[in-house]
Amino acid sequence: MFEPSTTTWCEFVALLVIRQVIVESSAVIRAVFFDFGGVILASPFEAFNRYESTKGLPRDFLRRVNAATPDANAWARFERSEIAAAEFDAEFADESERLGHRVPGRDVLALLSGQVRAEMVVALDRVIEAGYTTACLTNNVVGGGDTRPDVVAVMAKFHHVVESSKVGVRKPEPAFYELACRLAQVTPPQCVFLDDLGVNLKPAAAMGMTTIKVTSADQAIVDLEDVLGISLR
Repeated sequence: MFEPSTTTWCEFVALLVIRQVIVESSAVIRAVFFDFGGVILASPFEAFNRYESTKGLPRDFLRRVNAATPDANAWARFERSEIAAAEFDAEFADESERLGHRVPGRDVLALLSGQVRAEMVVALDRVIEAGYTTACLTNNVVGGGDTRPDVVAVMAKFHHVVESSKVGVRKPEPAFYELACRLAQVTPPQCVFLDDLGVNLKPAAAMGMTTIKVTSADQAIVDLEDVLGISLR
């Protein structure tokens, strides 16, 4: 409390500055969280669009199916391990048919494996070398693990991997991000989170995380360099 009789105005201002520095220091970035598909891997949406073109479907039709009732549709339930692959196959087909075109769920699952972005792997390595805690935050499905050697090698680099199919919650549910923070032993303001979907970034930002929407590897690296103040190439 400022008391004019005992503290000068300059001293009072200095105390406020010191307090602000202390508060801000508690929110220094300590962890970097990465989505996998669409960030470390090329976006599956590219494969979706190729499939749509081949099958004569409207562009982004598969994304529209996934966006319908996003917390309770077949995709969401599958990622939380509430249904098995056979059920997803049938339920996704029914949901897509209601939107005008029947697409088997098994076809969609076959489109999910994008190529590893080598420049993002280098960026991940630089982040780890700089002393940041890293975590992969991914929505996936039971039995859908990518066993390609290069993918397995990248996944092994992360300090923590949070998979929706194993923890029973998924992005963008706040509990997913809370779990990631507990594993990394950080608070949300101490995290940067990269994802290619805005819907996944909104709750993270609301919790206090610094968020980066990924549209390309180069853009993601530039934005992360700006946040961390280090070279990632």
